Amino acid sequence: MVSWQANDGIKSAVVGLLSSGLSGYALNHSDIGGYCSVNLPFFKYQRSEELLLRWMELNAFSVVFRTHEGNKPTSNSQFYSNHSTLSHFARFAKIYKAWKFYRIQLVKEASEKGLPVCRHLFLHYPEDEYVHTLTYQQFLVGTEILVVPVLDKGKEMVRAYFPEGENCSWKHVWTGKLYSKQGSEAWVEAPIGYPAIFVKDSSKIGETFLKNLREYNVL
Repeated sequence: MVSWQANDGIKSAVVGLLSSGLSGYALNHSDIGGYCSVNLPFFKYQRSEELLLRWMELNAFSVVFRTHEGNKPTSNSQFYSNHSTLSHFARFAKIYKAWKFYRIQLVKEASEKGLPVCRHLFLHYPEDEYVHTLTYQQFLVGTEILVVPVLDKGKEMVRAYFPEGENCSWKHVWTGKLYSKQGSEAWVEAPIGYPAIFVKDSSKIGETFLKNLREYNVL
């Protein structure tokens, strides 16, 4: 659905992304903006511009970055609707391109080991009991990128959890701020265009990703 719902909307797209990854579908994604619209007199689901923009931010960190007009294109905000949607799409296409080098590695790893590209945290932090309570709130891309997407209407902050079990700090992509306390939560600003994305500090993958973001003028 073109909605913010947990049962059938943007949140469920993350659940599907992670659960299918654990079920043998290592390479997966969702339609940017969702697919199914409803336009009845007393029952409407229509894709808002905000939902579309947030879904772009989410899917820039899945294997495929692909839009879909949906089943009722004229009822939905589209990437080509206006300058804001088009420029946002262009920006996140660059961000998607910035980790292409790592995506190639992860797809190769998927073919050899069956590990999904987008991963639930418990795959790498099985001893951290808290991560077992997470559903759609956040996920890993490989082991080096942590994504905490905005999945609620009108929100510009998210609560990020930094897992126990590895001696590392997580670097906020946009500010460079380090989060070093393992097993802790922090509220992180995430205005449209700047979702809460983290890389492991001193990670070669992370530094290359940041270097590419700078080269593409999105950092």
